[in-house]
Amino acid sequence: MNTVQGAIEVRVASRTCEADGICSYELVRTDGQALPPFEAGAHVDVHLQDNLVRQYSLCNAPGETHRYLIGVLRDADSRGGSQAMHDHVDTGSVLRISEPKNHFPLVDAQRTVLLAGGIGVTPILAMAEALAARGAAFEMHYCARSPEKAAFKERLAGCGFAARVQFHYDSGDAAQKLDLPALLARPDAGTHVYVCGPQGFIDYVLDSAKAQGWPAAQLHVEYFSAAAVDTSGDGAFDVKLASSGKVVTIPAGKTVIKVLEEQGIVVPYSCEEGVCGTCLTRVLEGVPDHRDMYLTEEEQAANDQFTPCCSRSKTPVLVLDL
Repeated sequence: MNTVQGAIEVRVASRTCEADGICSYELVRTDGQALPPFEAGAHVDVHLQDNLVRQYSLCNAPGETHRYLIGVLRDADSRGGSQAMHDHVDTGSVLRISEPKNHFPLVDAQRTVLLAGGIGVTPILAMAEALAARGAAFEMHYCARSPEKAAFKERLAGCGFAARVQFHYDSGDAAQKLDLPALLARPDAGTHVYVCGPQGFIDYVLDSAKAQGWPAAQLHVEYFSAAAVDTSGDGAFDVKLASSGKVVTIPAGKTVIKVLEEQGIVVPYSCEEGVCGTCLTRVLEGVPDHRDMYLTEEEQAANDQFTPCCSRSKTPVLVLDL
């Protein structure tokens, strides 16, 4: 069973339809105590039925400890998480969540550009709240297929930083669509760019920014899911546990996490897509075949850690610090 330390029992105080296919869930502790503080960009792991654990960004204002707010899109390609949230979680439901984790933090910058695509608006909302609270210079661009698909429109329209928010829709007049080449035309050493949303949106933003000469260090991204990987050429390899010398064969079609779990070797995991970093494991020998979206290119190149939930091996044996 997947385990998450610091689990907190919460109750859904309210569930709200925010847009077509998107609901928000306000979470409060069942014991009435304050929730752990969080910073913009943070997420929590939500435990659902059938041992499902999914990550959802906190989209309320950082500094609030009386509640957490998450937004969930009903995804047609869901592996069960969004369907479970929409079909089985309602006002009054009791859930277990982790303490907040942040792999997408804000850094101090002279100016910040926030780019949200679809449900990717959730962490971007918290960032806008935090930047506005500290009087920082920023602008937010929210892209959606149509106004009906854009969540939190009323909240953004009525907030104190509404003048810094621009909406862009695939539908409608071309003049209101996001002109990314113009927005990112001139790299500025004092500006940092944050993007969250579907894979295609993220790739478009990053490719456009890099083509305009933006350094990777000024581009910050959070993926909601991993890109599809061609597994047709996968073969078997061995994993050796450094502590015991035990060798376990990982066949094609099975992940390291699942095979180890079958052998009674527990590595905490959550997303199973290489997005969250929960299962990150040290590699002592061998070369991983990195398939995660969590490690940076530099971290992957070091080959001293990998995500056993999705990554494999380029060498016949991987020796793990387990």
